[in-house]
Amino acid sequence: MSLWAETSLPQGGFGHRAAAPERLDAVERLKDWTRVRFGLQDETIVVAESAPTLPGFPPLMTGIAFWAADGTRYHFRVFKRVEEVGEHDIPPAWMMKSLAWDGFDCDCC
Repeated sequence: MSLWAETSLPQGGFGHRAAAPERLDAVERLKDWTRVRFGLQDETIVVAESAPTLPGFPPLMTGIAFWAADGTRYHFRVFKRVEEVGEHDIPPAWMMKSLAWDGFDCDCC
């Protein structure tokens, strides 16, 4: 058995498992809401759920990232599971500029 294999999951290896249809629907809904809210066309939108390890964070959170036509990357987080995120959790369009990410601002990273 490989050191990296997770044998308790159906597919094995690195925790890969098939997503339930409800989960895929939730991801597509979230992408659609983001596209409409920020006036996106064919830009790439990525939705990822993660389990933060820092104290004070919820057990699961959803991150949404997208790239504008000019290459600017935008992102935001919702401290809920992807299936629990609602349209009201998407930031308003006027906040788009504050969602831009241009790298790290600190000297330590």
